Formats: sequence, C-alpha cells, structure tokens
Amino acid sequence: MSDLCDPAPYDALLLLSFGGPEGPDDVVPFLANVTRGRGIPEERLKEVGKHYFLFGGVSPINAQNRALLDALRKDFAAHGLDLPVYWGNRNWAPYLTETLREMTAAGHRRIAVLATSAYASYSGCRQYRENLAESLAALEAEGLPVPRVDKLRHYFNHPGFVTPMVDGVLASLADLPEDVRAGAHLAFTTHSIPTSAADTSGPAEAHGDGGAYVAEHLDVARLIVDAVREKTGVDHPWQLVYQSRSGAPHIPWLEPDICDHLQALHADGVPAVVMAPIGFVSDHMEVLYDLDTEATAKAAELGLPVRRSATVGSDPRFAAAVRELVLERAATERGQGGERCALGALGPSHDLCPAGCCPARAPKQAAAGADSPYA
Repeated sequence: MSDLCDPAPYDALLLLSFGGPEGPDDVVPFLANVTRGRGIPEERLKEVGKHYFLFGGVSPINAQNRALLDALRKDFAAHGLDLPVYWGNRNWAPYLTETLREMTAAGHRRIAVLATSAYASYSGCRQYRENLAESLAALEAEGLPVPRVDKLRHYFNHPGFVTPMVDGVLASLADLPEDVRAGAHLAFTTHSIPTSAADTSGPAEAHGDGGAYVAEHLDVARLIVDAVREKTGVDHPWQLVYQSRSGAPHIPWLEPDICDHLQALHADGVPAVVMAPIGFVSDHMEVLYDLDTEATAKAAELGLPVRRSATVGSDPRFAAAVRELVLERAATERGQGGERCALGALGPSHDLCPAGCCPARAPKQAAAGADSPYA
C-alpha cells in the first residue's frame, strides 16, 4: 500500500460525539446522563429540556453524525483508504463503551479517534478523553483486550474545516438585502464556558486570559474575515461572541451572549448581522434553538435583519480533512514526516495532549494523552 493512503498502525476510526435524544421519552434520561453526579431533580431536567420538546424531543445531532459517517466512508472508499469507521457517543446510544466493545470483538486494537469538537477546552477535549479512559477501564474489568486509542489533533484551523465556513458566511451575506449587505456585522459564535475553564484551556503555556479556547476561535474568525474580504472586497466588522450558557449565574462565563450582542449592535445602528457558529461542527440543538430560535426571535423583535451561516456538517471537504488527519497521524506514528495542514497564526495542534492540558475539574484519568494510563 502506498504511504499516501496507508492507515497503519491504525485498524479503525472511531467517531466520538456527544449524543442526543431521538424522541420525547429520551429527553430526561439523556439529560440525566449529561448531568450525572450533580444531583439535579427530574423536574428540573424537564425544565432544562424544554427546547428539546419544542422539536419533538429529537436532537438533530445523531442524524448529522450518521450523515458524517456516510461521508467519511464514501471519501475513504473513493481514495483507497481501507479503514472501517465506527461511531460512539458520550451520553446516548450508540454509547461509547458499547462501540468499543464491538470494535474489540471485531479485532481492532489500534484506534484513531475523531471527536466532534474542534477546539481545546475541558468539555471539548479532556472530558472526551476521560470518557475514553472510563470505557477502556470497563473493557479491562470485563477481561476484554484493551485497544490503544489515539485522539486526532484539534482541527479548528484545518482548511477542510475553515473553507466550508467561509462559504457559509458568503452565502449568508449574499442572502441579505442588498441595501444592508455591505454594512453587515459578522458575529462569530461559540459555546460559552466558565472563564476559569477558558483560562486553563490548552497546554500550560497557553493558559491565561481566555487560554487556547479563545485564541483558537479568534484565529478562525480572522481567517474567515480575511477570506470574505478577499472574495467580496468588503471589510466587515466582526466580534467573537458566545451562546448556550448553562451554568449558575454567580459563576463567570465567557461573554457577551449573542442576544445581548444583537441588542447592542441594533442600538449602535448596525444594519444587519450574520451569525456564524464557528464553534460547532454541525447544526445540532444548540445551533437550532439558541441561534435559529432564540437569537433569530430577538433580531426580529429588534427589526434587525439577520442570517445564520451553515456549520461544516458532512461537507465533503471536511470528510477529506478527516482522511488527511488520519493519514498524517498514521505517518507520524510510523516515524515518518509529512505536511501538517493548518491555516492562520497558530499552526497545527499537538498530537498528544500534554500533562496539565485543559485540566480536569477533579482528578480523573484520561486516555490519549501524555498522562494516559493506557499507553
């Protein structure tokens, strides 16, 4: 096999995602999984899950992961990459442990892992690694072979992730009325997290005001702004803003919130806004509800023309990027060099999360890192 399409030492790829309910009866059990250990009563979970009930209790994330699986398999087949692709979730079926059990039974012992989170943070990286360690421990307790799992590097600045988002912003701008298009503001959104988690995101050397989490998002936003300027000749004003806050009000989280931002823009006379959810891989519930429902309703209340650009989803360019990431990591594991694609100022991310990277809220083992108990 040519080194250009050789996945060795990997014998499978695992798509690792968050999961979501697929019917009304799933909502409360799903949220119980997400909040396990916090002692949240069922009535509170029903209140928290109200946005799921607005959509029939169905999160779009599982359907979107199925579409991404299909895109990956088609891309791999078209390029001669013989690597089976599996899917496991942290919080809903198909559960991660069950998927790893299935992969082990099929003989897989060296697994590359793609998480549906592109940026560094505790909830976007370390927590996925903790879940991997928990599942591997479960296999070990059952007397099953424990495969080695390697999480692919952060891909926030890979061309296959950035370019589809550029096209999404351009399409949203083109969809605005012509008289407000040139003055449109670009609001780049991502999930708000506690400022303490942001400040300690990424390797220790990146810790500080906003840490790697904010720096990475800002780098992607600048890439998109620059590409839009090159395509249209217009230098649109922009800002990184946040959405989907879920924590206690006394704990500082990243701000401003998108709805507050729309209010401020309207007060400043901004004629239109494009909301670009760069922090999300697909149009799942937090995009569907927090942007398409709440923020869009806020804009309508203000009389502010607004459009929401598409996420990457199962775009073929993203599927190709995943193939490139797998082959890049495989070559590295074989001791071979090669190009590591990355746009912007930050360069390609690390392969192996170092100790102290996105530290845990409480001491907990995590796989696929320098401190992993499963080498």
